[in-house]
Amino acid sequence: MDEMKNTKWDKRFLEMACNVASWSSCYQQNRQVGAVIAKNKRILTTGYNGASCGIESCKDKGECLRRKLNIPSGTRHELCYATHAEQNAIVQAARMGIAIEGATLYCTHQPCTICAKLIINSGIKRIVYKEGYPDDFSLQLIKEAGVELDQLEI
Repeated sequence: MDEMKNTKWDKRFLEMACNVASWSSCYQQNRQVGAVIAKNKRILTTGYNGASCGIESCKDKGECLRRKLNIPSGTRHELCYATHAEQNAIVQAARMGIAIEGATLYCTHQPCTICAKLIINSGIKRIVYKEGYPDDFSLQLIKEAGVELDQLEI
């Protein structure tokens, strides 16, 4: 894990997460989120925020449910058609039988509380993110669990 810390690899994987974010089916441009899970300089999985399989996305519906209901950012995550990028990356690993314990998660945004809990339980040991997110409780959980958290500007 330390071999990748503060190196060109952090920047490369975070840039890739930004690229993956462009695949998002989120109706709001500013809420396109991407994630990459990597270990030993290898990409294990990727994820972006978008509607679950078989569910029509906000883009396809032509409206954002959260905006329609006037839900503030960082709250009521369950009221959204999208599955978060971090969740999709972890689910992809589970579906493909890929072990992510000890890996690093690179994400365009600081994880929310729900994602933080999944990250902690999946065994991911480090999170590198670009943008902050209004969820202080997630930071508390991540710190208490001993998961390393680094914000990186690219």
